[in-house]
Amino acid sequence: MRARPSDREAFDALLRHRLAAFTRKAFSTVDPGAEYKHNWHIDLIAEYLEACSRREIKRLIINIPPRYLKSISVTVAWPAWELGHDPSSRILAASYAQILSLKHSMDCRLTMQSDWYKRIFPATQLTGDQNEKQKFVTTARGHRFATSVGASTIGEGGRFLIVDDPLNAAQAVSDTERTKANTWFDQGFSTRLDDKENGVIVVVMQRLHANDLTGHLLAKGGWEHLCIPAIAETKTFIDFGRIKITREPGDLLHPERESIEAIERQKTAMGSYAFAGQYQQRPAPAEGGIFKAHWFKRYSEPAHGEYDQIVQSWDTAIKAAQLNDPSCCTTWGVRKDGFDLLQVLVKRLEYPDLKALVVKQADAFGADAILIEDKASGQQLLQDLKRSTTLPLIGILPDRDKITRASGVSAMVEAGKVSLPMQAAWLTDFESEMLTFPNSPHDDQVDSLTQYLNWVRTRTTATPRVRSL
Repeated sequence: MRARPSDREAFDALLRHRLAAFTRKAFSTVDPGAEYKHNWHIDLIAEYLEACSRREIKRLIINIPPRYLKSISVTVAWPAWELGHDPSSRILAASYAQILSLKHSMDCRLTMQSDWYKRIFPATQLTGDQNEKQKFVTTARGHRFATSVGASTIGEGGRFLIVDDPLNAAQAVSDTERTKANTWFDQGFSTRLDDKENGVIVVVMQRLHANDLTGHLLAKGGWEHLCIPAIAETKTFIDFGRIKITREPGDLLHPERESIEAIERQKTAMGSYAFAGQYQQRPAPAEGGIFKAHWFKRYSEPAHGEYDQIVQSWDTAIKAAQLNDPSCCTTWGVRKDGFDLLQVLVKRLEYPDLKALVVKQADAFGADAILIEDKASGQQLLQDLKRSTTLPLIGILPDRDKITRASGVSAMVEAGKVSLPMQAAWLTDFESEMLTFPNSPHDDQVDSLTQYLNWVRTRTTATPRVRSL
């Protein structure tokens, strides 16, 4: 009769086969003085990473608040667990700073050199001649290599690539630093996969900007996205692997670790912009930034026959390439007590098509005034349209930066002057850009709105005539 396994044998088997249990053991090894507080999100991350090991997921983004064991889970425990199962595996891991990358590497190596690790994975052994902070190698020629964002990885490759926090908070506010990190990933780090078909890339980070690496990659598509906010904003059903969780609105991620009072203090200290990104994984607060969601009023149907004027505001661009900003036209119905946004049109167009579209839009709505910025691409457009049409064109010369212009009209929106339709095909994109500005990837819709509202705020004209659509 076969003897029952001892408690230690059963525990060792659990560590070998369940990454979540292995992560907990690794935590006690690298940070023995700290109290481990378990939570379902650690199990969930482990489930996703196990799916990556099985190649069921090959591109994974994990967004989670700081100090919730993301690095221990993804960058320390998982590489050690993977090398335990396959000593020939090759892993590259990067963070925004080399010193942080080296810390993760040393913690992973410390785990692999522990007695319990050697007991459960006896076939995985580190070589004596290549056992360094940056790179350690197994006797089966597998390795873990640590690098930093922006650093060269020439000569190094891997079956698994990990990016853990590609930017810090200070870098994220810089367009240059964000672009540098995204370009480094696209043109450098992501090319280091040994097997482009079966290799795995995992990005784990807190959100810092709408166009950080997460935003950049999600815009391209093809990524599995595990997003875990500190406070649930909607009812959320999580059903993945062994984990089945329902989060109700207002549920905290880990109340034993961080109470609502502690989270609110953190929000006050950080400010709503930073908190929305780093804690809620939404790099703009739900209520909005410069523009708040509840400031915009709603209308059910356009007030045909009751508008004093129809005004169109154009923010123009002349290159049709996908990476270039599009041109945008907002069409406004002017009431005595406010303005109804009737349509938002966003298109990437070459110059002849843009010129034709201005005429078409004016005819479609019977525009009484057409606002076009009198500089850059708009200047040529204004000149050509004045020569070839009788459209009611008005050149606008902006004298301040975008954020100042938006801030200058925010009081009009807050006062309930701007109304949006209850439903429209363009509404979701418009609201998203409004509420994430100035952190949104594009700001053409914001520019069109602020151009119109600033014109309304500063113009001195006679009482407009009553007209109908």
